[in-house]
Amino acid sequence: MMKKKNPHKKHKSSLGPTTKVLSQPRRNIVGCRIQHIWKDGGGHVVWKGTVLDQVPVNPSLYLIKYDGFDCVYGLELHKDERVQGLEVLPDRLAKSRLTDVSLADAMIGKAVEHMFETEEGPKEEWRGMVLARAPIMTTWFYITYEKDPVLYMYQLLDDYKEGDLRIMPDSNDSVPAEREPGEVVDSLVGKQVEYAKEDGGKRTGMVIHQVEAKPSVYFIKFDDDFLIYVYDLVKTS
Repeated sequence: MMKKKNPHKKHKSSLGPTTKVLSQPRRNIVGCRIQHIWKDGGGHVVWKGTVLDQVPVNPSLYLIKYDGFDCVYGLELHKDERVQGLEVLPDRLAKSRLTDVSLADAMIGKAVEHMFETEEGPKEEWRGMVLARAPIMTTWFYITYEKDPVLYMYQLLDDYKEGDLRIMPDSNDSVPAEREPGEVVDSLVGKQVEYAKEDGGKRTGMVIHQVEAKPSVYFIKFDDDFLIYVYDLVKTS
């Protein structure tokens, strides 16, 4: 059964997160199931999810896959005052293995066409790139799309076997340049970035990750948003 391409259900706030004073060390919650209240504006909802990673260049920032959301969220779980009543759940993730490791390896770094059902019914094609296997939830993959460059997670092997994912043939442009033995390639991870918006305003953020399969592609966390954006900083620089 084909999944629908859901909107991000963004709950943006014009206010940035307010920091709290942390008085004691906290347990490592990477790999844990969590639950908390999300309070933004006048309303609040309960979110449950899985903590995928803690960002090395900003250890207060965690990457989370929330139940019912397709995109990966980046939140400072212990600092953001919109996150209230954070609990670590006793739930354990069911252990699962990839059914086709060679296919999984072959699709990483590749351009793909991904089919989704729309609200109106007909299938819609989304062109994107498979970035990596997700941490913790290892049968899931990180992927991003040309017309929506944020970080998503899907179980792409299932979609491939159902005919809803097609791997595009490599083009000459996508072949990475060969490196000399011992050559060091500068990384932008940890750098502050500034992005000019169409309305003339600016967004600031940090480069938090470099994609191993495509070293020119990076994850960026902007200060005014909790989605993770994916940009090719060589092409856009």
